[in-house]
Amino acid sequence: MRVSVFGATGSIGESTFDLLIRRPDITTVALTGGRNVDRLAQQARALRAQLAVTAYDDCYADLKEALAGSGIEVAAGTEALIAASERPTDWVMSAIVGAAGLAPGFRALAQGATLALANKESLVTAGPLLMQEAARHNARILPVDSEHSAVFQALVGEDVTKVERVIITASGGPFREWSKEKLARATLAQAMIHPNWDMGQRITIDSASMFNKALELIETREYFGFEPAQIEAVIHPQSIVHALVGFRDGALMAHLGAPDMRHAIGYALNWPARAELPVARLDLAQIGSLSFEAPDPERFPALRLAREVMDLRGHAGAAFNAAKEVALDAFIAGQIGFQGMAALVERTVDSLLSDAGLTDPVVALETVTTMDQMARSRAREIVLRMS
Repeated sequence: MRVSVFGATGSIGESTFDLLIRRPDITTVALTGGRNVDRLAQQARALRAQLAVTAYDDCYADLKEALAGSGIEVAAGTEALIAASERPTDWVMSAIVGAAGLAPGFRALAQGATLALANKESLVTAGPLLMQEAARHNARILPVDSEHSAVFQALVGEDVTKVERVIITASGGPFREWSKEKLARATLAQAMIHPNWDMGQRITIDSASMFNKALELIETREYFGFEPAQIEAVIHPQSIVHALVGFRDGALMAHLGAPDMRHAIGYALNWPARAELPVARLDLAQIGSLSFEAPDPERFPALRLAREVMDLRGHAGAAFNAAKEVALDAFIAGQIGFQGMAALVERTVDSLLSDAGLTDPVVALETVTTMDQMARSRAREIVLRMS
């Protein structure tokens, strides 16, 4: 089997690398990363990749030097990422964070590859187009978010029309018990401490604000086709139950596992078979108990905003995601506070309702890109007024 990994040096990429390095039967076609060219070069050498690509043109010389004498082809820049996604392969890990992962995923589907999708923004911004592209080229999309992989697995052999509800879980992050007043003073360092998962900076902060779960609510609708009223989110501090599927007879099918992304990645890599994975086995007696609680929409408004986006449909997902990315940048830069992120996203989406075709049907990738750029520009204007 031939594989490519987009976003190889991030947390998902590293977990994917850990599985691939154990599989000498797999040929690595392309690895892509950002500015961590030393790690990208190490991975490329270890996996004997055919191609290594950095997204940044100014990192080309460093990557070239790091791979000197290896025989591995080196490239840099946005066009090089697109070209890499067009190389013949069987399985592609889409783990580039943000809207930047959208175009490479589309190109991979166009060649009929299986797309292991960790880039949730692709479904949030262009879900109908992505699913249509997969169908058009007889390609397959397999979810890699732990929650959506859990739902996918719980549905194996089931009649989807008999599903009554889908419940995705959230750890609650580091601020689960914080008051609204205390959240107003939350710092970047505090938002970076996740109680259960080892993730990159941006997704860790998204988890703390519940924006990660908000994106996953939208993603659940776009991938599985369930109605918003069927999709629920619940706080589960232990991060052992990843999702539950409820059927019309009242039964709940739950997927349990240690908080380790190699579960979902390994399932997608070996699908439809199950292979042995280097992950911890649960000791339920040692765990003792599992707890659940309803999320507080007052302290974490991101979930409410996600439901409004699902009701709006059209390009609302693209605007929501773009504003969220600008809000995250602004929080990291110290321009707005922790609670200012949700306020910025809401104000941006609301401001686009009347003049930007926000609810027009998504008919082309170009219109998604246009809305993404428009929402980013509007969000940056609002940041200036807020800071």
